[in-house]
Order: sequence, then C-alpha cells, then structure tokens
Amino acid sequence: MSRTPIAPPTLAAIRAAAERLRGLALRTPLIPLELPECRHEIYLKPENLQPIGSFKVRGAGNAMLLAGEERLADGVYTASAGNMAQGVAWAARRLGVPCRVIVPEHAPKTKLKAIDRLGGEAIKVPFDDWWRVIVEHRHPGIEGHFIHPVAEPAVIAGNATIGLEIAADLPAVKTILVPFGGGGLSCGIAAAARAVVPAARVYACEVATAAPLAAALAAGKPVAIDYAPSFVDGIGGKNVLDEMWPVARRLLAGSLVVGLEEVAAALRLLALRARLVAEGAGATPLAAALANPELEGPVVCVVSGGNLDADKLIPILGGALP
Repeated sequence: MSRTPIAPPTLAAIRAAAERLRGLALRTPLIPLELPECRHEIYLKPENLQPIGSFKVRGAGNAMLLAGEERLADGVYTASAGNMAQGVAWAARRLGVPCRVIVPEHAPKTKLKAIDRLGGEAIKVPFDDWWRVIVEHRHPGIEGHFIHPVAEPAVIAGNATIGLEIAADLPAVKTILVPFGGGGLSCGIAAAARAVVPAARVYACEVATAAPLAAALAAGKPVAIDYAPSFVDGIGGKNVLDEMWPVARRLLAGSLVVGLEEVAAALRLLALRARLVAEGAGATPLAAALANPELEGPVVCVVSGGNLDADKLIPILGGALP
C-alpha cells in the first residue's frame, strides 16, 4: 500500500506543540556524563524521567490534544510494543476516553502491566499482524481514532520538542544520537535541529538484530530485513515505512548500528555512572557514542525510555545478556 510521504514538521508546528504540552510532558534536563576514557563530551537527555517512563508522552499528547473531543468520541487506539501504548493510554485517561492497544506477542511484561494500570486494553497479536497495523494504519474490527506511533505529523511534532530543548540547553551541540524505531523520534528531533542548530548532525541508532534504516541506506530504498526479537524491544521493524523513508533519508546523517553486547554495556554504564535505568532502546545512543569515537562533540544521547523488565535488567547489571 503506497502512502503519501510524511513532511517534516515546521518550526511553528514544533513550537506550538511545545506550548500545547506544557503541564503534560516534563521538560527534561541535559545531564553531563563524566567519562574520562571517552574523547567525547557527552550529555544525556533522560526522557526515561517522563511520567510514563518514555518520550512517547510528547507525541501521543500532542496528537490527542489536536484531535479534539469529537474525533475521540469513540475512543482511541494505537499499535505499540509498549511505550506509545502508555503514552496514548495516559493521555486518554487524562481526557476521559477509552483506549485500546494492539501489541506484539513479545511485548514486555512491564509495559503490558503499565497499559493495564493506565486504564488501557492491550490486544496481543503475532508480530506480523502487529506490523500490518503499522503499515496499514488500521486494525479491522476496532472502532475509534487511530494514532499511528510513528508516521503521524502531530506525533512527530510532539517528539520534535526534544530537539528544541536540546538546542536551548546546549547551543554548541554538534551531534545528536537518537534511537530509530520507525523514525518518528529521530526525524522529529532532526527537523527541530535543522531549524535552530543547523550545524548539528542527527544520527539514527539501531541494534544489529533489527536495523532497517541501515539496510535502506545501503540499498537506496526500504528493504525487508530479518528481525530478531531481543531485550532491545523498543526499536527496529521489518523495514523502513515507505512514508517515512524520504524524510529519514533527507534529515538524518546516517545510521549507527551496535550489537547487543554494546547496548548491554551502555545500559550498565547508565545505571552505575548516571544512576539512570534505561531500556535497551534508550541505551542504544550511548552505545553508539562509545563505539564511534570519530563523532564530533558535544554529543547528546537521547535516553528515550526506561521501561525494562526486572528479569532483563538484573542479568544485564551482572554482566550477562538476558
């Protein structure tokens, strides 16, 4: 199914989203990470400190506030491995509308419990069926307003507010590293950065078990990849969405791919040095920063979320892979 390419948000739309999100999303700080062994000057943008433990509250909140009461009258639903589900469920509870979430079978227990706690209904489906919802922007038999977790202008504009905050707190930033799931976060931040700190380069960060952007950049077009589930569950997919490919190719400086061991090491470092609990996706930018010493600093690593199951966190802290 061919779809119209997504246009990057304008600076006006991003600033409007920032105003709309006041009181709904936290303005997270930039935290310097002292690593004498690293040549980079590294800062962390801890979106794991948001009310739902991830940046998704920004995009979900902006999209639902823009949708308005009439479009939300029959409820809202989304497709998510967990964090967007929480963002939509949290905003839906605030607005008093029902929420349902299509989740893949391997969705983490922590995120499923959070959906339930926030009043949302999780509907488990096989990964291929879940991915079909992402591609087709709908799920047969479910009524309500669908909010796409990635390819929706209002979601991307909400995510882009992170870029405004980074630029305001660190005008000298040269490199911004962002996890790549479908491109809604990385492309949003890149759109903001291009408008207010044009010298900065924004890189997508992927894990080797699921790196569709790296494959697309190598092929010059979106291609299907082999997706292997891992503890890095918040990023990766079977391919780059057609509607996201033009904006990703235009705005992102490239893809930095790291292995599971590198992500686990970065996750341990965040916990032990910065006292931040990150999920696998949230630790991927730091892993990429450590694996690529040629990057120009200052470097900002976006810690996108911290919703990690304890049974995965404990072995990682002990030096093993879950």
